[in-house]
Amino acid sequence: MERILGYLVQEIKKADIPLPEGDVVPPAPLLKHILEIQEQLQKLEAELREITKNKEKLRRNLLELTEYTCMLEVTQTFVRRTAEYESHLHANYEEFPSVEDEPLVDYNCMHRLGAKLGFISGLVHITKVGAFEKMLWRVCKGYTILTYAELDECLEDPDTGEATKWFVFLVSYWGEQIGQKVKKICDCYHCHVYPYPNTTEERTAVVEGLNTRIQDLHTVLHKTEDYLLQVLCKASESIYTWVIQVKKMKAIYHVLNLCSFDVTNKCLIAEVWCPVADLQNLRHALEEGSRKSGATISSFMNTIPTTQPPPTLIRTNKFTSGFQNIVDAYGVGNYGEVNPALYTIITFPFLFAVMFGDFGHGLLMFIFALVTILYENHPRLQRSQDEIMKMLFEGRYVILLMGLFSVYTGLIYNDCFSKSLNIFGSGWNVSAMFEQKAWSLEDLRSNQFLTLDPNVTGVYNGVYPFGIDPIWNLASNRLSFLNSFKMKMSVIFGVTHMTFGVVLGVFNHL
Repeated sequence: MERILGYLVQEIKKADIPLPEGDVVPPAPLLKHILEIQEQLQKLEAELREITKNKEKLRRNLLELTEYTCMLEVTQTFVRRTAEYESHLHANYEEFPSVEDEPLVDYNCMHRLGAKLGFISGLVHITKVGAFEKMLWRVCKGYTILTYAELDECLEDPDTGEATKWFVFLVSYWGEQIGQKVKKICDCYHCHVYPYPNTTEERTAVVEGLNTRIQDLHTVLHKTEDYLLQVLCKASESIYTWVIQVKKMKAIYHVLNLCSFDVTNKCLIAEVWCPVADLQNLRHALEEGSRKSGATISSFMNTIPTTQPPPTLIRTNKFTSGFQNIVDAYGVGNYGEVNPALYTIITFPFLFAVMFGDFGHGLLMFIFALVTILYENHPRLQRSQDEIMKMLFEGRYVILLMGLFSVYTGLIYNDCFSKSLNIFGSGWNVSAMFEQKAWSLEDLRSNQFLTLDPNVTGVYNGVYPFGIDPIWNLASNRLSFLNSFKMKMSVIFGVTHMTFGVVLGVFNHL
């Protein structure tokens, strides 16, 4: 059933039919309904395969008729009727203009020996024309005349399905043996060979018949495609329910395979771990399953005491799952230990922001994460197969907090796209430094940046209201001040964070 569903989904996607999504998750089918679903899917698969096979056959026939028509249109310019040719052969053949002028062919000798003139026409791939011509010349030793021309339009390759350039060729030969060799060469180069009419009347009749058949095939093919689209649209209405039901059936059988038989081989026994809060739900689910399945003996549950350590179950939601995945990447804690993911919701984005510390880039991160959160139910985001986009979407709440904290630390560092913002005005009065005796006009000209010293009287007026004073970007001791500031702050946060981890370790030990 899963194979059939995969085939149906593939055909529906080929037809560009949107796959519906239901708001209500369908329940697992009962045992008596499973066979009905399987029979319905098998009938649908057989019908689709038959329609697809007929469509492919019609398409190939249409392609062959189109090639035949194009071949006749092009070869009509190759040959002409001559009275001299009719007087020699007394037949209603058509010849090339250069037949009797060919120096390597003794035309009169071939006619006296009773050799019959024949024609083979068809299409050859554009990349095989040169090799095809050389092979004809070497094998037939000049007893053939090859004329070819390139088609103006591209025709579909029946093997690859891609539009390809083709050459129309017409080979005239003398004798049945030469004709057999020419046919084998055409088969070797995968040429599309078609019958060649001998007279103009036959060619006209063939072209008219081909045009009529092409029109009929277009009509039949169009109706076949419409019917196929109707079948796929009808199947797409139930495909969501079928996929969910089959997945649930597989999950049920997978769990049943993990169970073991009792001594009488009439009862299945399953030993599982279950959270205490879900015991009542489990008991209710067993009773409901027994009632719906019509079992004569209902399923029951017993609590078994054990000394084995239970597994760790951490319930998450769409907000905490990203942070829990980060913690689980380093290891899952034992049962009863403190879950550090709860504290990581704050510490991880904040320590990132301490390192990042840019108001502009943090704002861009925040807006990007906010957009993905607002459109988190969009089908393209949920079904994205791109690994990077999928990772960003799953960690959208982590990126949101990282961007928000980076905005805060960026304001603290007064750093926006590597530029400072002068929002509240500087707390330094540089003009007071000019009044000091140590400064002269020559000193000001030779020093582009000034060293800020808060010990100079009248220079430092007070603390900047929020963050780093923007005038530090003009100071020559800017790096020494900012690096010292960030290093000391990082040491404080690092020691605090490690101490907090040790405290959590103590709780886990207790």
